[in-house]
Amino acid sequence: MRALDPSPETPRLWALFALGALALHFPLLGVWVFWAERAGAAAPFVVALFGVWAALIGALAWMMERTPD
Repeated sequence: MRALDPSPETPRLWALFALGALALHFPLLGVWVFWAERAGAAAPFVVALFGVWAALIGALAWMMERTPD
């Protein structure tokens, strides 16, 4: 059995998962919809949903492409 490599990426990815789960949870998603309405978006729920989704993908890409510690 091989030893597991304690990579610093693992806790960061779990933290990003938890942040994404919270950000896409319905009550908090309502906050993003409110700000999308204030910004004058045509379909505020869709803009908020895909905005949060795109931010999570961007954060994941940044985490995976950066140099290891």
